[in-house]
Amino acid sequence: MSFLSSFNISGSGMTAQKYRLDIIAQNIANAQVTRTEDGEPYRRKMTVLSSVSTGTFQDALKTATGVVQKDGVQVEAVIDDPSALVPVYDPTHPDANAEGYVMYPNVNTAQEMTDAMGASRAYEANVTAFNATKSIVLKALEIGR
Repeated sequence: MSFLSSFNISGSGMTAQKYRLDIIAQNIANAQVTRTEDGEPYRRKMTVLSSVSTGTFQDALKTATGVVQKDGVQVEAVIDDPSALVPVYDPTHPDANAEGYVMYPNVNTAQEMTDAMGASRAYEANVTAFNATKSIVLKALEIGR
């Protein structure tokens, strides 16, 4: 029943890319937020994806024998982008510092849209792989008739 693992792998990829799209949407929505709950400007968030193993006995056996097989992808962490905030001179803004500069989030909308397109394409690729596996399984079941 190895075809079932194909469904799990495609499903985990779709889940990870959907989460990545959610983070990108959050970044775009907060692109102009100069003050969050902690009083600082919003910082761009990034997802860290990693491969994941199912943790079955078979996986442990493969690892012990040196044959490492990963089954899917997961969101390992969501981290803040450490790049510098964007200073904009606007002395009338309520969040302006003593020199008249307002620190805006380090969110580049063009970069976020590019990342969103990449995540969307990766999601579509996982849907295509899922549907191809489903089609293969259906054809295999028709052979048994």
